[in-house]
Amino acid sequence: MGHIRTIDRKLASSEKVSYSESIVIHETRSSRLVLVPFYIPRSAGTQLAIKLVTYKKSPPPADWAIIEEKSISMKEETARRLYVELKGLFAIAQEEEDGSYVLIRVTEGTAQIGTHDPAAVAAALTKVLSSEEIVKHLGSSELSEELINAFRGAIRLKEMRSAVATLREYLNNGEVSENIYQKWCEEHSWAFGNAYVMRDEARDISAGDRLDILLPTVISGYRDIVELKRPDQSALLYDEAHRNYYYSADVSRAIGQCHRYLDVLHEVAGEGLRDHPEIVAYHPRAIIVIGRSNDWAREKLKALHGLNRRLSGVTVMTYDQLLSQGERLVEILSHSPRDVEDEVDDLEVFDDSIDCPS
Repeated sequence: MGHIRTIDRKLASSEKVSYSESIVIHETRSSRLVLVPFYIPRSAGTQLAIKLVTYKKSPPPADWAIIEEKSISMKEETARRLYVELKGLFAIAQEEEDGSYVLIRVTEGTAQIGTHDPAAVAAALTKVLSSEEIVKHLGSSELSEELINAFRGAIRLKEMRSAVATLREYLNNGEVSENIYQKWCEEHSWAFGNAYVMRDEARDISAGDRLDILLPTVISGYRDIVELKRPDQSALLYDEAHRNYYYSADVSRAIGQCHRYLDVLHEVAGEGLRDHPEIVAYHPRAIIVIGRSNDWAREKLKALHGLNRRLSGVTVMTYDQLLSQGERLVEILSHSPRDVEDEVDDLEVFDDSIDCPS
């Protein structure tokens, strides 16, 4: 329940100031600390001044005597400064660990971060505020532009780290449901590389053809497709007689399926889909995600790289390679802003030469 109390303001006998009743801050058997508020009229309005008075126990009949050398008077500016500092210190006192804490001062509704790195401030705040709360108020809050951008970057990075951890957990737990990976890839299409933007909601390209994922490219806006298979299906097999790797039957079927999709999509969306004219596909490409490669030797990874290079318009990758690509993108974005711009530009749609950890 809330604590409600009444504070009276009275005119002093000098009629120059007003005051309120003294407030006992601390008391023992032998001493007492009291706060006395005063209200001083000024041309710009009333100012609050306070006095901290220390008393010591005296023999009767005096009872209490003021200790002048332990009493302090504060003007309003000083009292406000004390109030602000105490609020910050109390906030830090609620934490269990030692360390560096960032306190943000707000002046006239605008956050003042001084010389602190905006990205560091945003990253610190996103640990204690949910991303939904931050996004909701970014547009209406009078934050500096650099802090807003840092917030958005920190939120994005936090979401990406969480998504990568979720995909890693699925794979480590042996999850094989295609629907689960379908949902993950739909929500985190950024994992397919910096060349793509958010996926399209539309997936039906003809009466009998429904794509798993349709991705617009950043530069041209043309669409590519993603076909998802199960992680427990084999991507490559080894021919002992000819000593070479080759695509499994599951991959071969997926390649045939994608070739049909690519032909249909190129035909029906060359000038834009009938019900979605904004969706344009011109010589689209396909990415097939299938199987695991966490225990592959370097020779097998090299074989997949070679087979992909000789396959026109279609790239085959494993779920472990998708995970590695997502981890790499998060790693790049975790660097300082000066490093990120160059490295992200160098990140391909999918580099199938990435070595997955064994």
